[in-house]
Amino acid sequence: MSRPEPRVAVVPDWPQAADAILSGGGRVVPAAEAEGLVWVDWSGPGRLGSVLEESPNISWVHLPGAGIESFIDAGLLADGRTWTCSKGAHSSLIAEHALALALAGLHSLPTSARASSWAPTRVTALAGQPVTIVGGGGIANALVGYLDPFGARVTVVRRSPEPVAGALRTLGTDSLHEALDAARLVVLALALTPETRHIIGAAELEAMHERAWLVNVSRGGHVDTDALVDALERDAIAGAALDVTDPEPLPDGHRLWSLANCIITPHNAGSSGAVMRLLTDRIRDNVHRLGSGEPLLGVVDVDAGY
Repeated sequence: MSRPEPRVAVVPDWPQAADAILSGGGRVVPAAEAEGLVWVDWSGPGRLGSVLEESPNISWVHLPGAGIESFIDAGLLADGRTWTCSKGAHSSLIAEHALALALAGLHSLPTSARASSWAPTRVTALAGQPVTIVGGGGIANALVGYLDPFGARVTVVRRSPEPVAGALRTLGTDSLHEALDAARLVVLALALTPETRHIIGAAELEAMHERAWLVNVSRGGHVDTDALVDALERDAIAGAALDVTDPEPLPDGHRLWSLANCIITPHNAGSSGAVMRLLTDRIRDNVHRLGSGEPLLGVVDVDAGY
């Protein structure tokens, strides 16, 4: 049932979010008067807990990013409110970055870019190759589409093995090693939960093909960094392309920085003006849905952790 002008607060103040609320048919109000809250502190929970304690009428909270583990760790999501996040909103942009990292690694572009003399480099084609994507959400779905023109044979590994459109096969996480064995490219695109922390460790790296590249555009905690350094130094896999690391930021002098078979981008797969537009689109759409009684987008499954 439609109801007029949902009352939504923005904390901290961000004019673009306020404009999105107005575009969605809402009214921007102080948190104490709000039924909804758009939290735009990208650093994490901060003082969100105290804002909610002081604003008991807030029943819906929107978080700015797709990764919400810090909010879960702070114990905020078990309060009975409806929580949404930006999962799915940035999928195409992050999938594009994953593809760029994959091609750069497979074609040895970092080595060629740093070279000061003419020397051959190893090039592995993506066309027709087996690719494993760990994760079955929006990024995985977008990446499957991007891989289609290459004729890549895609396996998706996810928590529940429902088929993913365009993938050759979909497996449960209990079949991860089977999916790693032949892949020339392994892309991590899943939420970080206690169950998925270090989902790629020493055993998984050992299971990967020696010509395979690992691409991580999700969270650094998915990979055991010490095990990855060891595998890269031994050439147990061809290389790793990381938009996220553990620890993050990756400290100066860390061994990963010096490895020729490691590409690092500073968590910027989703950092651009396009992300801000996608975020404001999500805010606008959800305010409209709140006012019209439609289901919200990006609702967090508190039990699953994403």
